[in-house]
Amino acid sequence: MPRSSLTPPQSPVRYSPSVETPHPDEAEVGASILESMQKIREKTLEDYGRPVRSVHAKSHGVLKGELHVLPDLPPVLAQGLFAKASTYPVALRLSTTPGDILDDSVSTPRGLAIKVAEVEGERLPGSEGGTTQDFVLVNGPTFQAKPKPFAQNLKLLEKTTDRLDRTKKVVSAVSRGLETLIEAFGGQSVALKSLGGHPETHILGETFFSQAPIRYGDYIAKVSVAPVSAELTALKDAPVDLNGKPDGLREAVVDFFRQYGGEWEIRVQLCTDLETMPVEDASILWPEDQSPYIPVGRITVAPQEAWSDNKVAAIDEGLFFSPWHGLAAHQPLGVIMRLRRKAYEASAAFRAAHNGHAIEEPKTLDAIPA
Repeated sequence: MPRSSLTPPQSPVRYSPSVETPHPDEAEVGASILESMQKIREKTLEDYGRPVRSVHAKSHGVLKGELHVLPDLPPVLAQGLFAKASTYPVALRLSTTPGDILDDSVSTPRGLAIKVAEVEGERLPGSEGGTTQDFVLVNGPTFQAKPKPFAQNLKLLEKTTDRLDRTKKVVSAVSRGLETLIEAFGGQSVALKSLGGHPETHILGETFFSQAPIRYGDYIAKVSVAPVSAELTALKDAPVDLNGKPDGLREAVVDFFRQYGGEWEIRVQLCTDLETMPVEDASILWPEDQSPYIPVGRITVAPQEAWSDNKVAAIDEGLFFSPWHGLAAHQPLGVIMRLRRKAYEASAAFRAAHNGHAIEEPKTLDAIPA
């Protein structure tokens, strides 16, 4: 059945502040994460001579397009940004997750950050005066670990930030081999993929997920962005040669958008049961047989240069993506989202301080070349 014909669930859970419960170690875990990310930023500044993001440091394409909210959505889906059919300008940034800029043969999970501009409505705290709505997504439906193990994993990544690139290539190759073996028996390992075991496939064939939930107006949802145009869907699991190509993913993205445009669906998965679809534990997969992902919008991108000096300056260097930039109707929910808030703010402040200018939310995206 086509996604566009799916019917939303009849009894989604209504949002109330009580759906969030603070994690008992939240302050301690948050402090550990901030400390690790600061050390990663300091090391990469020393290595590169310029500040980079402490996660998702390397981008593989920067794009400009439009978000079209679908018309005639049922009331349960017509919420927040998606309350009525509208068209908004968007900027997109494709990336990989580490905080250091690695050869693409060190194949790690991929990310997609989206900034929607010219959005009106009540704002989230700290986002007052802005007119943007951000979605920060990764190509896996669940977060890699619970908060405490994640902080411990980040300590390990912190210690490998200055490790020789050649060593990381070896670890990545071994991890990919093990991951291939695991997948052959019907499984997958988030840990192995995060260590460089992600398959060497085309980044434009990926489906991306918020992993943690957000408020969806009167309800609660996770968000997904999936390719739907024929040229993009043909790239699902398509191999890409990264041998001897340190920026092979970027080259593949640039080559694609010089020839084709692209179209993605924005989909939401409404929470229907707080027991099986918890708000606080982003490592648990929400079952799609209880609540499928349903389209609420489309992102269209025309053929364009996906990497240029002007676009890199405007999007890669000039923008700060955070799920906390946006409408109160789309408040990020759960411990992972709460921890992300301070971590992303600290990363942006570090970049701004060392670049000598503040990173401000744009009112429009007119200054970004098409």
